[in-house]
Amino acid sequence: MTEAKLPHLGEGIEKASISYWHKSVGDSIKAGEDLVELVTDKAAFNMPSPASGTLKEILAAEGDEVKVGQVLARIG
Repeated sequence: MTEAKLPHLGEGIEKASISYWHKSVGDSIKAGEDLVELVTDKAAFNMPSPASGTLKEILAAEGDEVKVGQVLARIG
């Protein structure tokens, strides 16, 4: 199982908000494919999937604020 964690976003940026999940639990995904859209106070960006497989679990809902290093989803 691979954990998709919020990556380091840049100097002084410690958190982001979940804007939109591109996939739902049970969907297939390929490594590098857009997984989730995140918004910081400076920009919006898509986070790619760290692995190929099936999206097994989403741990943060749209609208949630998440911290750098936090697990957002699990891919198996």
